[in-house]
Amino acid sequence: MPTVAELFLYPLKSAAGLPLTEAQVEPLGVAHDRRWMVASPKGSFFTGRKHPALLRINALPSATGLRLSAPGVAGLEVPVPPLDAPRLDVTIWDDTCSAARAGEAADRWLSAFLGEPVCLVYVDDRMERPVDSQYSVPGDKVGFADGFPLLLLSRASLEALNQRLARPVTMLHFRPNLVVEGCEPFAEDTWKRLRIGNVELEVASPCARCVMVTLDPQTAEQAADGEPLRTLTTFRRQLKNKVMFGQNVVVRRPGRFQVGDAVEVLE
Repeated sequence: MPTVAELFLYPLKSAAGLPLTEAQVEPLGVAHDRRWMVASPKGSFFTGRKHPALLRINALPSATGLRLSAPGVAGLEVPVPPLDAPRLDVTIWDDTCSAARAGEAADRWLSAFLGEPVCLVYVDDRMERPVDSQYSVPGDKVGFADGFPLLLLSRASLEALNQRLARPVTMLHFRPNLVVEGCEPFAEDTWKRLRIGNVELEVASPCARCVMVTLDPQTAEQAADGEPLRTLTTFRRQLKNKVMFGQNVVVRRPGRFQVGDAVEVLE
C-alpha cells in the first residue's frame, strides 16, 4: 500500500515551500496553504512564472498572521487582516474574487523586494472562489492555488523523470502538497478516490505544467536548457498543448494526516 512520503505547505503563492511532518486538511486544502498572495495594485496575481524573485521569499504562518523574510532585508510580521479591512478584487487566471488587503506595511516590504508596486492579499471568510465546475461539485472552493486545493505527486514519478535527465531535479520544482511512495511511476494517474487517515480526497484532473518547473526552488534561477519541462514533453501525456505531471485533488472529508500514513486507494 502506498504511504505518505512528504508534505509541503506554501503559505504565500509562489514563495518558498515549507516541509511538514503532519497537516491539517481543510476544504481549501492544507491549513495555511496559499492563503496569501502578491498582486498588482489593480488586482492581477503575481507568480514565479513572471516574477521568479517570489521564490526567494520565505513566508511562515504564525499565531497571528504571517512572518515574511528574504535575503538581504529585515523580516516583517504581517497580522491577519481584520474583518473590516479594505478589499481588492483580484484575478487568478479566469477567476475574479474579493480578497482582504494585508496593509501598507506589507505592501511596502514586498514592493521594495520585488522592485515594483504590489499589494499583499489574504483569503478571509468573505472570499468566494469556486473550483472549476468541470472538475468539482457545488460547494468546492479554493484559495489562491492555481485551481485546486491540493496537488499530489509520487516519488516514483519523479524518479522516472530524473532517470531521463542529465541534471536531476527535486520534488520542490513541482510544488506538490502531498507526496506518496510505495507505488509504480505514474500510478497516481489512475487514482480517483483516496483515504489517508481520516481524510478523504478525490483526484480531479491531471496537473498541466509550465515554465515554473524550470525555476530552481532555492535560487529562483531559470534553467537555460528548459529542463525538466523539455524532457517531460517527450514522454508525458499532453492536453491542449500542456504536459501533465501530478494530479489535482479536492477534499471530500477534512481531517489530519501525517508522513508515514497509509494511502488507501478507494477507486
